[in-house]
Amino acid sequence: MLHRLSQAYVNGVWQAPLGGGSLAVENPATGAVLGQLALGSSADAELAVMAARTAFDGFSRWPVADRIALLEAILAQYCARFDEIAEVMSTEMGAPITAAREAQAWAGQIHLETTIAAARNFTWEEPRGTTMLIREGIGVCALITPWNWPMNQIMCKVAPALAAGCTMVLKPSEIAPLSGLLFAELCDAAGVPAGVFNLVNGTGPEVGACLAAHPQVDMVSFTGSTRAGVAVAEAAAPTVKRVAQELGGKSANIILPGADLLKAVHDGTLACFGNTGQSCDAPTRMFVPIAGMDAALAAARAAAEGVIIGDPNDPNVTMGPLVSRAQFDKVQRLIQIGIDEGAAIAAGGPGRPIGLDHGWFVRPTVFGHVTPDMTIAREEIFGPVLSVIGYDTVEQAIEMANDTIYGLAAYVSGPPDQARAVARRLRAGQVNINGPDWDTFAPFGGYKQSGNGREYADWGIHDFCEIKALVGYGS
Repeated sequence: MLHRLSQAYVNGVWQAPLGGGSLAVENPATGAVLGQLALGSSADAELAVMAARTAFDGFSRWPVADRIALLEAILAQYCARFDEIAEVMSTEMGAPITAAREAQAWAGQIHLETTIAAARNFTWEEPRGTTMLIREGIGVCALITPWNWPMNQIMCKVAPALAAGCTMVLKPSEIAPLSGLLFAELCDAAGVPAGVFNLVNGTGPEVGACLAAHPQVDMVSFTGSTRAGVAVAEAAAPTVKRVAQELGGKSANIILPGADLLKAVHDGTLACFGNTGQSCDAPTRMFVPIAGMDAALAAARAAAEGVIIGDPNDPNVTMGPLVSRAQFDKVQRLIQIGIDEGAAIAAGGPGRPIGLDHGWFVRPTVFGHVTPDMTIAREEIFGPVLSVIGYDTVEQAIEMANDTIYGLAAYVSGPPDQARAVARRLRAGQVNINGPDWDTFAPFGGYKQSGNGREYADWGIHDFCEIKALVGYGS
C-alpha cells in the first residue's frame, strides 16, 4: 500500500495530487516513518467534487437492486483482502493485530453487510393518500473520516451513500491514510463507476475546508472532534448544505447499587481502555456508590494491571500505542492535570509503561475520588484514562452523568428494570444496558455537542436521502 501514498483517486484514475506538500506517515509503535503522504490541495478537491457532480445524474438513477449489487461486489473485495486490511490498520494506527482483525477490520465488514441488508428492506417509495413519497440520494457528499476507527467510519459513510445513489469525495485522516487508500482499491476493483467514489488526502484546513464550503457539495458527513465539527458546520452554512456529524464524547457509566459491582467495574474499565482509549463513545466516567469506592478502585486496578501492552504484532497484546506524538503529549498533560487537581491515582500514571522506551505507549490509568468539576471528568482525553466518581443516590448519579456538553453514549449496569429506568433519563444518543453486544442495526450518534444525525443500517441511509413528495400522483 505504501506506493499509494503519492496518489489520489479521482474520476476512476489514480493520479498524483496537484498539491505540492507532503506529510510523514509514522508507525506509532516504533516511530519509524512508513512513507511520505502526498497532500492534496483545494485544487484536487475541486477536481474530485466536479467528477462526483458529473457522475451523480447517471448513478442516482441506477435501480436499487443494481446499487445493492455494487455494494455486494465491494463486500467480496473486502472479504478477499480482509487480513491485509487488518494489517494496514494495525501498522498505521497501532491497533494490536488481534483487535485489528476482530474489531477494526470486522467493523468495516459488518457495517457493509448491515447496510446491504438495510437497503434491501428500506422504504424507498410509499404512497400516502394520493401523494407518493420518494427517498432519493441527496447528491454529492463530502465524507471526512478520523484515524481512530478508520475502516469503520469509512464504511459507515460510503456504504449508505452508495445505497442512496449519492456520489462522493472521501477525505480520510492524514494521520492514518493507508486504510482509505486500500478502500479506494477495493472500490476500483469492484467496478464502482468513474466519479462515483473519489479520494483526496490532505489536511482539514486545506482539503476539508474546501469540501465543506464547496457550493457543488450537497452534504458533509464528518466524524472527529467537536472543535473541528464546529469549523465544518461554519464553512458549510453559507451554502445551506446538510451537515451530519459524529463528534466528541465523555460517556458516563453508571453502576447501580444492585449491580455486581466487581464485574461491572472490571468490564467497564476494560471498555474504557479498548482501542487504547481512542474511541469517542468510551465509558470514561464511571459512577459508583460512594460506599463501594474502595472496592471499585481495587477492581479497576486489577483490570488495568491485566492489560498486556506492547508490540501490536504480538497476538497476545491487548493494548497498543496512541496514534501520534501529539496524542501522547495531550494524554500525558491531562494525566498530570488530574494529579495536580487532587484526584487519586489507583493505577497507571504519567510516562510510558516499564520496558517500553519508544513508540507512543502510555500506562492505562485509573483515577479515583474524582469530582465532577475536575478537568479529567469534563474534557475528552482520548486515551486510556478512567475517572471513577462516587455518588450518594441514583438521582445524583443521573444528574452528574448528564452534566456534560457531550451526549454520544452512556452505560448502565444493574437490575434490568432499574437500569432501563435510568437509561431513559440519560441524555445520550445510545445507552448500553448491562453490557450488550454491538448492535450495528441500532442508530449511532449524539445529543448536544456530540453531533447530529445518525449512522448505521437504515439510519445511515436516511441521512443520505432527500424526501420528495409527488402530490397528486395517485389521483
